[in-house]
Amino acid sequence: MGARVGGQRSTRNRADAEAAIPIRIVLSGYADPPQTMRTVPLAHRYLNKPCEPQQLEDVIDRCVQLHDLLHGPRLRAIVGRIRKLPAIPRIYSALRGIVNDEEVTVSEVARLVGSDPAIAARVLQIVNSAFFRLARRITKIEQAVSYLGFTVIRNIAMAVEIFSQWPSNASGRLNQAKLQAHARAVAAAARALTVKTPIADDTMLAGLLHDIGYWVLAQECSAELSASVELAAATAIPVHEAESRVIGASHAEIGAYLLGIWGLPYSVVEAVAHHHEPRRVSQSYFDVLAALTIAQSIVPADDGSAFDIAVPADSRVDESYLISVKAPFDWSEAQRRVADTTESEDVSP
Repeated sequence: MGARVGGQRSTRNRADAEAAIPIRIVLSGYADPPQTMRTVPLAHRYLNKPCEPQQLEDVIDRCVQLHDLLHGPRLRAIVGRIRKLPAIPRIYSALRGIVNDEEVTVSEVARLVGSDPAIAARVLQIVNSAFFRLARRITKIEQAVSYLGFTVIRNIAMAVEIFSQWPSNASGRLNQAKLQAHARAVAAAARALTVKTPIADDTMLAGLLHDIGYWVLAQECSAELSASVELAAATAIPVHEAESRVIGASHAEIGAYLLGIWGLPYSVVEAVAHHHEPRRVSQSYFDVLAALTIAQSIVPADDGSAFDIAVPADSRVDESYLISVKAPFDWSEAQRRVADTTESEDVSP
């Protein structure tokens, strides 16, 4: 059963053609794996039967809200000022095309990752870091692929490729090494909170990419980004709030727009879009956005760490938030999981 939601529940007027873009939600009790794999990429959200009415209502509301956020005139006007949005990373794009092939081999995936020596070296460094806490050291890409699986390798390659292509004319106020370290720490924390769950891979990817909007802003809006940082430092507000005042949108929204263009999973796009303001959407179950929110709240870093300024952090979530999203752990357990797995070694490029 599929539902197409064109945004009718929104109260805002739409004078442009974007209003007609459908949101596809699949609610299905069909359990055939091949059929499911063919359907999931075509849908924004996929829900299994039986599904609680509140969960379905929340999904519809959140789909409409994200649709409005990323397709509204305000964000489109800002993106329209950007000269060129980055293309999807080459290795990630190729991996995405082959990992769902039932005939693909470990050697073929390893050969593709190894086609870029810099990416191969960084993948091995990450795999052997505290991020995964492996019992033995992995020295070959093929070993890493076999141990971690195609999807995890694909997600790591995505982040490595992005940071390896950091623009040379990026804003001088942004410390790329600290931004990368923060992304990896949040990804490790998010993975620790979702290990052995169906959302583990998407949550890890959301953690790695939650600040990707800075990749665009640092290259295309460097003067405005610097002005945002100065405003945040002068007025003691979080940097993402300053970005919204100066630029008209934050790095979270711009990053989510880019990931949407790249065709990344809807749950990842949503988590990136709302990672600073999760409470602006209805949440009644534990999902990628909830896991990313909790991970960010536990990882010791404030909103200005990548800019070497001291500004207030986002309002942190607490035990009541975990209860509201039906998290499968309490606050102390969440902190323990993150403390056991968060990266602690050198993460310089």
